[in-house]
Amino acid sequence: MILEANKIYHSYTQGKNKLEILKGVDFFISGGETLSIMGKSGSGKSTLLNLLAGLMKPDEGEVRVDQEDFSALSDSQRTKVRGEKLGVVFQQFHLLPHLSALENVNFAARVNNISNSMQKSERLLQRVGLKDRAYHLPHELSGGEMQRVAVARALVTNPKVILADEPSGSLDEKNSQEVVDLIFDLVRENNTSLIFVTHDEDLAKRCDRCLTLDGGVLHEAASTN
Repeated sequence: MILEANKIYHSYTQGKNKLEILKGVDFFISGGETLSIMGKSGSGKSTLLNLLAGLMKPDEGEVRVDQEDFSALSDSQRTKVRGEKLGVVFQQFHLLPHLSALENVNFAARVNNISNSMQKSERLLQRVGLKDRAYHLPHELSGGEMQRVAVARALVTNPKVILADEPSGSLDEKNSQEVVDLIFDLVRENNTSLIFVTHDEDLAKRCDRCLTLDGGVLHEAASTN
């Protein structure tokens, strides 16, 4: 198992009220497997993904990455592990606005001490169809192009798992389909595991397994293949 969640609980406080979002989430993903997590808006999908990425800590339970108790590490240790083993693709891109497309990808590579970072960043940008846009700043790119940069950035470190949070949610239908196709093509080319958070049933069915987050727990659907 490359990544697993064991009895994950998480809640938020609203005034005097405690809102329980996750109530004992259990699941795992194996090497090269693709897994979708579905759920209604507000069900806790993005919260779960942030916990898996180490951007937050669970109230209880553990997230294990490559057999290591990831959630028990310090912030700096989690950042290091995330950079080495996880790639995250957000719905809103989160590119650095003052860096070009190529620099955004290469920044992630350099921070994580990837050898020949510039050459690898250039190859990935070419693979996602942005060779001619490498020196454009984010505000000079379309939404679909920015998400392609984000996909290249997530893959430049050779992660073991890609965590994708509604990566096509802010795109039009054409760009949405192209970005999703690209993610699936690239993870299979690199034998990378994929956790794909979505509310779209058709997208979920493209994965090897589909889980539904409902009532704070995950339920496994029947095989989608």
